[in-house]
Amino acid sequence: MSETATQKRSFLHTAEELLDEEAHFLLDYTCKAVTQNEIQAPGPDWVDRIFGVSNRSIPVMRNLQSIFNHGRLARTGYLSILPVDQGVEHSAGASFAPNPLYFDPENIVKLAIEGGCNAVASTLGTLGSVARKYAHKIPFILKINHNELLSYPNSFDQILFANVQQAYEMGAAAVGATIYFGSPESHRQIKEVSEAFHMAHELGMATILWCYLRNPAFKIDGVDYHESADLTGQANYLGATIEADIVKQKLPVVNGGYPALNRVTKGYGKYSEQMYDKLCSDHPIDLCRYQVLNGFAGRAGLINSGGASGKNDLKDALKTAIINKRAGGIGLISGRKSFQKSMNEGVKLLNLIQDVYLAKEVTLA
Repeated sequence: MSETATQKRSFLHTAEELLDEEAHFLLDYTCKAVTQNEIQAPGPDWVDRIFGVSNRSIPVMRNLQSIFNHGRLARTGYLSILPVDQGVEHSAGASFAPNPLYFDPENIVKLAIEGGCNAVASTLGTLGSVARKYAHKIPFILKINHNELLSYPNSFDQILFANVQQAYEMGAAAVGATIYFGSPESHRQIKEVSEAFHMAHELGMATILWCYLRNPAFKIDGVDYHESADLTGQANYLGATIEADIVKQKLPVVNGGYPALNRVTKGYGKYSEQMYDKLCSDHPIDLCRYQVLNGFAGRAGLINSGGASGKNDLKDALKTAIINKRAGGIGLISGRKSFQKSMNEGVKLLNLIQDVYLAKEVTLA
């Protein structure tokens, strides 16, 4: 048996072993609502095809390509990114207690390198503390705003911890930022991030937006619509509107956020029933395809987040990667599942995610 055939059988065996009855459900599904021909498919030529006709400068395209050319997924058109800003967002003690190794920023970068990632995304202090040693060895993505949990009482607002000039000076390939769409603070955040992204592009860096929803009103009758395809899809559209080159989003697990909110508050937003019966179904790949569609039909590449660490990290990461790839996304950004365990186990999980994007049998649905 050839090496390629052996690798194919090995991946399928791993997928079937971890996913059990879900393997067929995910690997053999065909999208019929929004077909693969209606989106910009990922591929090795993605930067040229998407940005070669855009207003992005040559330095921006070069930095984007440097990210796509790094790690195990180099030149595939897919991304595997390690994000570690949880020391600020979720507090350092709570985040790094499972493995105190990662209080030291160098070990975060080492995990990204050993794990074969395309890039590492983190804070000004984390990346700045090791920039001279590593900025030329793996692409840096500097996250410029954060929510912190030391202020009392706790609040939820993304505030600037760094500026674009600092990202440029440390040699970052891209800047990242979060907007809490749906929150009272979102108008200020949209303005701040839009201005930051414009400056980043002027300085030749790519832009990545964490397009998150945040409002307690989005939880209705025990259902959390922060993970609804229709609402997260619109967040992606807003992210693409302020020229995020890549949008990061939680994997959708429900739909119908707009109708649910209108049962509570009439006149919220705008929606059409065709969003639910023409453009989507309740299959997880269709829900994610709707997110891709809202990112300018895939021109703002979709990376889904890996989520919190739990008891079934390998299964959950594999499932998320398959859904993202088959929906037309361009990769996964997985943090807590990777660093809240030993480095060897973290590398294993990152490599499993990457194996999905390397597997030719995992096709666009």
